Amino acid sequence: MSTLPSRSFGSVGVAMVTPFTPEGEIDVETAQKLAVSLVDDGADMILLAGTTGEAPTTHLPEKQTLLREVKDALAGRAMLVAGAGSNDTAHAVRIGVGSQEAGAQGLLINAPYYNRPSQEGVYRHIMAVVEATDLPVMVYDIPGRTGVRITDDTLARLAEHERVLAVKDATGDVEQGFERMEATGLEYYSGDDGLNFAWLTHGASGVVSVVAHADAHSWREMIREVDAGDLPGARAVAQRMRPVVRSIMGGGQGAVMAKEALALQGRIPSATVRLPLVRATAAEVAALRDSLEAAGLL
Repeated sequence: MSTLPSRSFGSVGVAMVTPFTPEGEIDVETAQKLAVSLVDDGADMILLAGTTGEAPTTHLPEKQTLLREVKDALAGRAMLVAGAGSNDTAHAVRIGVGSQEAGAQGLLINAPYYNRPSQEGVYRHIMAVVEATDLPVMVYDIPGRTGVRITDDTLARLAEHERVLAVKDATGDVEQGFERMEATGLEYYSGDDGLNFAWLTHGASGVVSVVAHADAHSWREMIREVDAGDLPGARAVAQRMRPVVRSIMGGGQGAVMAKEALALQGRIPSATVRLPLVRATAAEVAALRDSLEAAGLL
Protein backbone atom coordinates (compact mmCIF):
# COMPACT_ATOMS: atom_id res chain seq x y z
CA MET A 1 0.00 0.00 0.00
CA SER A 2 1.29 3.47 -0.87
CA THR A 3 2.71 5.50 1.97
CA LEU A 4 2.23 8.76 0.07
CA PRO A 5 -0.38 11.18 1.48
CA SER A 6 -3.77 11.63 -0.16
CA ARG A 7 -3.90 14.71 -2.37
CA SER A 8 -7.46 15.78 -3.01
CA PHE A 9 -6.25 19.28 -3.91
CA GLY A 10 -3.11 18.30 -5.80
CA SER A 11 0.36 18.84 -4.40
CA VAL A 12 1.67 22.15 -5.78
CA GLY A 13 -1.00 24.79 -5.43
CA VAL A 14 -0.51 28.45 -6.31
CA ALA A 15 -2.48 31.16 -4.53
CA MET A 16 -2.61 33.15 -7.75
CA VAL A 17 -2.53 36.92 -7.98
CA THR A 18 -5.27 38.72 -9.88
CA PRO A 19 -3.62 40.69 -12.71
CA PHE A 20 -4.92 44.20 -13.22
CA THR A 21 -4.48 46.71 -16.01
CA PRO A 22 -2.68 49.97 -15.08
CA GLU A 23 -6.18 51.44 -14.65
CA GLY A 24 -7.11 48.80 -12.08
CA GLU A 25 -9.41 46.60 -14.18
CA ILE A 26 -9.05 42.82 -14.14
CA ASP A 27 -6.79 41.67 -16.98
CA VAL A 28 -8.46 38.41 -17.93
CA GLU A 29 -6.16 37.53 -20.81
CA THR A 30 -3.07 37.91 -18.62
CA ALA A 31 -4.73 35.83 -15.89
CA GLN A 32 -5.33 33.04 -18.37
CA LYS A 33 -1.75 33.11 -19.64
CA LEU A 34 -0.37 33.26 -16.10
CA ALA A 35 -2.41 30.28 -14.91
CA VAL A 36 -1.26 28.22 -17.88
CA SER A 37 2.37 29.18 -17.29
CA LEU A 38 2.12 28.19 -13.62
CA VAL A 39 0.81 24.77 -14.58
CA ASP A 40 3.55 24.44 -17.19
CA ASP A 41 6.03 25.18 -14.40
CA GLY A 42 4.74 22.43 -12.12
CA ALA A 43 1.52 23.54 -10.41
CA ASP A 44 -1.44 21.17 -10.34
CA MET A 45 -3.84 23.40 -8.41
CA ILE A 46 -4.69 27.05 -8.96
CA LEU A 47 -6.41 29.02 -6.21
CA LEU A 48 -8.26 32.11 -7.41
CA ALA A 49 -9.77 34.86 -5.26
CA GLY A 50 -7.73 34.11 -2.19
CA THR A 51 -6.00 36.79 -0.15
CA THR A 52 -3.11 36.85 -2.63
CA GLY A 53 -5.70 37.29 -5.36
CA GLU A 54 -6.85 40.47 -3.57
CA ALA A 55 -10.22 38.91 -2.76
CA PRO A 56 -11.26 41.73 -0.38
CA THR A 57 -11.17 44.24 -3.25
CA THR A 58 -12.56 42.11 -6.07
CA HIS A 59 -16.30 41.61 -6.41
CA LEU A 60 -18.32 38.48 -7.10
CA PRO A 61 -18.99 39.18 -10.81
CA GLU A 62 -15.25 39.76 -11.28
CA LYS A 63 -14.41 36.56 -9.41
CA GLN A 64 -16.86 34.60 -11.53
CA THR A 65 -15.48 35.98 -14.78
CA LEU A 66 -11.97 35.13 -13.65
CA LEU A 67 -12.98 31.58 -12.71
CA ARG A 68 -14.76 30.92 -15.99
CA GLU A 69 -11.98 32.28 -18.17
CA VAL A 70 -9.12 30.65 -16.28
CA LYS A 71 -10.93 27.32 -16.20
CA ASP A 72 -11.38 27.53 -19.95
CA ALA A 73 -7.68 28.26 -20.42
CA LEU A 74 -6.56 25.41 -18.17
CA ALA A 75 -8.71 22.89 -20.02
CA GLY A 76 -8.64 20.41 -17.14
CA ARG A 77 -4.87 20.43 -16.62
CA ALA A 78 -5.12 21.54 -12.97
CA MET A 79 -7.70 21.71 -10.21
CA LEU A 80 -9.34 25.13 -9.88
CA VAL A 81 -10.17 26.23 -6.32
CA ALA A 82 -11.90 29.43 -5.26
CA GLY A 83 -11.52 31.41 -2.08
CA ALA A 84 -14.78 31.96 -0.22
CA GLY A 85 -13.65 34.21 2.57
CA SER A 86 -15.60 36.99 4.25
CA ASN A 87 -16.44 38.20 7.74
CA ASP A 88 -20.09 38.25 6.67
CA THR A 89 -21.40 34.68 6.55
CA ALA A 90 -24.16 35.48 4.07
CA HIS A 91 -21.59 37.09 1.78
CA ALA A 92 -19.25 34.10 2.09
CA VAL A 93 -22.14 31.83 1.13
CA ARG A 94 -22.85 33.95 -1.96
CA ILE A 95 -19.19 33.75 -2.95
CA GLY A 96 -19.17 29.99 -2.51
CA VAL A 97 -22.35 29.45 -4.50
CA GLY A 98 -21.26 31.90 -7.19
CA SER A 99 -17.88 30.22 -7.45
CA GLN A 100 -19.44 26.82 -7.97
CA GLU A 101 -21.71 28.26 -10.65
CA ALA A 102 -18.64 29.71 -12.39
CA GLY A 103 -16.83 26.37 -12.47
CA ALA A 104 -14.77 26.14 -9.30
CA GLN A 105 -13.87 22.56 -8.36
CA GLY A 106 -13.19 23.24 -4.70
CA LEU A 107 -13.43 25.95 -2.06
CA LEU A 108 -10.98 27.46 0.42
CA ILE A 109 -12.85 28.77 3.49
CA ASN A 110 -11.22 30.72 6.30
CA ALA A 111 -12.52 31.72 9.71
CA PRO A 112 -14.23 35.12 9.70
CA TYR A 113 -11.74 37.94 10.09
CA TYR A 114 -11.97 41.01 12.36
CA ASN A 115 -15.25 39.98 14.03
CA ARG A 116 -13.42 37.53 16.31
CA PRO A 117 -16.42 35.21 16.80
CA SER A 118 -16.61 32.37 19.30
CA GLN A 119 -15.59 28.89 18.18
CA GLU A 120 -19.27 28.08 17.72
CA GLY A 121 -19.51 31.09 15.42
CA VAL A 122 -16.42 29.97 13.48
CA TYR A 123 -17.90 26.49 13.08
CA ARG A 124 -21.31 27.72 11.95
CA HIS A 125 -19.77 30.23 9.52
CA ILE A 126 -17.62 27.63 7.78
CA MET A 127 -20.37 25.03 7.75
CA ALA A 128 -22.83 27.49 6.22
CA VAL A 129 -20.53 27.82 3.21
CA VAL A 130 -19.76 24.09 3.10
CA GLU A 131 -23.45 23.16 3.05
CA ALA A 132 -24.36 25.76 0.42
CA THR A 133 -22.38 23.95 -2.32
CA ASP A 134 -21.45 20.46 -3.44
CA LEU A 135 -17.71 21.17 -3.58
CA PRO A 136 -14.82 19.67 -1.62
CA VAL A 137 -13.48 22.09 0.97
CA MET A 138 -10.09 23.10 2.30
CA VAL A 139 -10.31 24.96 5.62
CA TYR A 140 -7.86 27.86 5.91
CA ASP A 141 -6.38 28.42 9.37
CA ILE A 142 -4.54 31.75 9.38
CA PRO A 143 -5.01 33.45 12.77
CA GLY A 144 -2.48 36.17 11.97
CA ARG A 145 -4.97 37.62 9.48
CA THR A 146 -8.32 36.54 10.92
CA GLY A 147 -7.54 37.28 14.56
CA VAL A 148 -9.05 33.97 15.65
CA ARG A 149 -7.62 30.45 15.78
CA ILE A 150 -9.51 27.34 14.78
CA THR A 151 -9.26 25.12 17.84
CA ASP A 152 -8.74 21.36 17.93
CA ASP A 153 -12.36 20.77 18.88
CA THR A 154 -13.71 22.98 16.10
CA LEU A 155 -11.48 21.35 13.51
CA ALA A 156 -12.57 17.91 14.68
CA ARG A 157 -16.22 18.91 14.25
CA LEU A 158 -15.54 20.27 10.76
CA ALA A 159 -13.68 17.09 9.82
CA GLU A 160 -16.84 15.07 10.44
CA HIS A 161 -18.35 16.49 7.25
CA GLU A 162 -17.65 14.28 4.23
CA ARG A 163 -16.66 17.20 1.98
CA VAL A 164 -14.26 18.88 4.42
CA LEU A 165 -11.09 17.19 3.24
CA ALA A 166 -8.12 19.38 3.96
CA VAL A 167 -6.52 22.26 5.84
CA LYS A 168 -4.30 25.02 4.54
CA ASP A 169 -2.25 25.83 7.63
CA ALA A 170 -0.61 29.22 8.10
CA THR A 171 -0.37 29.08 11.89
CA GLY A 172 3.38 28.47 11.89
CA ASP A 173 2.83 25.55 14.28
CA VAL A 174 4.00 22.40 12.48
CA GLU A 175 3.88 20.26 15.62
CA GLN A 176 0.24 21.12 16.20
CA GLY A 177 -0.55 20.39 12.57
CA PHE A 178 1.18 17.01 12.78
CA GLU A 179 -1.02 16.10 15.72
CA ARG A 180 -4.15 17.36 13.98
CA MET A 181 -3.41 15.31 10.86
CA GLU A 182 -3.41 12.17 12.96
CA ALA A 183 -6.43 13.16 15.05
CA THR A 184 -8.70 14.21 12.18
CA GLY A 185 -7.43 12.38 9.11
CA LEU A 186 -7.54 15.67 7.20
CA GLU A 187 -5.01 16.36 4.47
CA TYR A 188 -2.67 19.22 5.34
CA TYR A 189 -1.20 21.84 3.00
CA SER A 190 1.52 24.28 3.90
CA GLY A 191 0.30 27.86 3.79
CA ASP A 192 3.69 29.28 4.69
CA ASP A 193 6.41 29.04 2.03
CA GLY A 194 9.16 29.30 4.61
CA LEU A 195 7.89 26.09 6.24
CA ASN A 196 7.16 24.04 3.11
CA PHE A 197 10.00 21.60 3.75
CA ALA A 198 9.01 21.17 7.40
CA TRP A 199 5.36 20.54 6.57
CA LEU A 200 6.14 18.06 3.80
CA THR A 201 8.49 16.03 5.96
CA HIS A 202 5.76 15.86 8.60
CA GLY A 203 3.32 14.31 6.15
CA ALA A 204 1.61 17.27 4.50
CA SER A 205 -0.02 16.55 1.15
CA GLY A 206 1.41 19.63 -0.52
CA VAL A 207 1.73 23.38 -0.53
CA VAL A 208 -0.46 26.35 -1.41
CA SER A 209 2.25 28.78 -2.34
CA VAL A 210 2.78 32.44 -3.17
CA VAL A 211 6.46 32.04 -4.01
CA ALA A 212 5.49 29.47 -6.66
CA HIS A 213 4.59 32.41 -8.91
CA ALA A 214 8.31 32.86 -9.43
CA ASP A 215 9.29 29.19 -9.28
CA ALA A 216 6.67 26.45 -9.02
CA HIS A 217 9.21 24.02 -10.47
CA SER A 218 11.30 23.99 -7.30
CA TRP A 219 8.37 23.10 -5.06
CA ARG A 220 7.48 20.31 -7.50
CA GLU A 221 11.08 19.10 -7.22
CA MET A 222 10.96 19.24 -3.41
CA ILE A 223 7.73 17.20 -3.25
CA ARG A 224 9.09 14.63 -5.66
CA GLU A 225 12.20 14.20 -3.50
CA VAL A 226 10.24 13.97 -0.25
CA ASP A 227 7.99 11.34 -1.84
CA ALA A 228 11.08 9.38 -2.87
CA GLY A 229 12.58 9.63 0.63
CA ASP A 230 15.44 11.86 -0.54
CA LEU A 231 15.37 14.32 2.37
CA PRO A 232 18.88 15.70 1.74
CA GLY A 233 17.82 16.55 -1.81
CA ALA A 234 14.60 18.17 -0.62
CA ARG A 235 16.53 20.10 2.02
CA ALA A 236 18.88 21.41 -0.66
CA VAL A 237 15.88 22.78 -2.56
CA ALA A 238 14.67 24.51 0.60
CA GLN A 239 18.09 26.07 1.12
CA ARG A 240 18.24 27.22 -2.49
CA MET A 241 14.78 28.77 -2.27
CA ARG A 242 15.25 30.51 1.08
CA PRO A 243 16.46 33.89 -0.34
CA VAL A 244 13.56 33.97 -2.81
CA VAL A 245 11.08 33.13 -0.07
CA ARG A 246 12.47 35.92 2.08
CA SER A 247 12.37 38.47 -0.72
CA ILE A 248 8.74 37.73 -1.61
CA MET A 249 7.29 36.90 1.81
CA GLY A 250 9.71 38.54 4.22
CA GLY A 251 9.65 42.30 3.93
CA GLY A 252 6.67 43.23 1.80
CA GLN A 253 3.10 42.03 1.29
CA GLY A 254 2.86 38.70 -0.53
CA ALA A 255 0.43 39.77 -3.24
CA VAL A 256 2.42 42.92 -3.92
CA MET A 257 5.79 41.18 -4.09
CA ALA A 258 4.48 38.27 -6.17
CA LYS A 259 3.21 40.73 -8.76
CA GLU A 260 6.54 42.57 -8.75
CA ALA A 261 8.35 39.26 -9.29
CA LEU A 262 6.08 38.36 -12.19
CA ALA A 263 6.56 41.80 -13.73
CA LEU A 264 10.34 41.45 -13.45
CA GLN A 265 10.08 38.07 -15.17
CA GLY A 266 7.97 39.61 -17.94
CA ARG A 267 5.01 37.34 -17.20
CA ILE A 268 2.53 40.12 -16.40
CA PRO A 269 2.60 43.58 -18.02
CA SER A 270 1.60 45.47 -14.89
CA ALA A 271 2.15 44.98 -11.14
CA THR A 272 -0.86 47.18 -10.35
CA VAL A 273 -2.69 46.47 -7.08
CA ARG A 274 -5.89 47.88 -5.65
CA LEU A 275 -5.94 50.05 -2.55
CA PRO A 276 -5.37 49.61 0.31
CA LEU A 277 -2.42 47.72 -1.18
CA VAL A 278 0.26 49.82 -2.84
CA ARG A 279 3.21 49.00 -5.08
CA ALA A 280 6.54 47.92 -3.61
CA THR A 281 9.24 50.54 -3.09
CA ALA A 282 12.20 50.86 -5.43
CA ALA A 283 14.45 49.39 -2.75
CA GLU A 284 12.15 46.37 -2.30
CA VAL A 285 12.05 45.76 -6.04
CA ALA A 286 15.83 46.05 -6.30
CA ALA A 287 16.31 43.49 -3.51
CA LEU A 288 13.75 41.22 -5.16
CA ARG A 289 15.56 41.49 -8.48
CA ASP A 290 18.84 40.54 -6.84
CA SER A 291 17.37 37.43 -5.22
CA LEU A 292 15.66 36.31 -8.43
CA GLU A 293 18.84 36.81 -10.43
CA ALA A 294 20.87 34.90 -7.85
CA ALA A 295 18.41 32.01 -8.07
CA GLY A 296 18.54 32.00 -11.87
CA LEU A 297 14.91 33.07 -12.14
CA LEU A 298 15.53 36.15 -14.28
